[in-house]
Amino acid sequence: MNCSIIPAREEHAELILDFIRQLAVYEKMEQDVVATIGNIRHHLFEKKSAHCVLAFEEDIAVGFALYFYNFSTFLGKQGLYLEDLFVVPAHRGKGYGKKLLLYIAQIALENNCGRMEWSVLNWNQPAIDFYESLGAVPMNEWMVYRLNEEKLKSLSYAE
Repeated sequence: MNCSIIPAREEHAELILDFIRQLAVYEKMEQDVVATIGNIRHHLFEKKSAHCVLAFEEDIAVGFALYFYNFSTFLGKQGLYLEDLFVVPAHRGKGYGKKLLLYIAQIALENNCGRMEWSVLNWNQPAIDFYESLGAVPMNEWMVYRLNEEKLKSLSYAE
């Protein structure tokens, strides 16, 4: 396996969006993807509100990881949140996911992050097994809550 991992560049926006769509299909959420190449370019490469790395086998893109920084009040330092980790199905089981995760973990260490976190769907047993094999532990006492854009807008006008 000749794997290289590189930081994504603006010219990779279409590839990143394609990976996002493939991930959504895998997660049975393809109807939820409304991102555009313009969104990707704006937020990743202009505003830099998130970051992305790509995995290649020779010259073939085989996966990506997208992350951003958050802040832990308890630790008093930033953390790294891994939003997406995806490897093309035909290239799974070759170590690309592990290489991507370790690459991101190194970024977290280099940036003095107090922790690295991510979410996984409770039915995605292969991912759960993979993460636990690396020593990650589930945060079972926490539940994820979400306000979508529509709810945010309705709350912004509430008194």
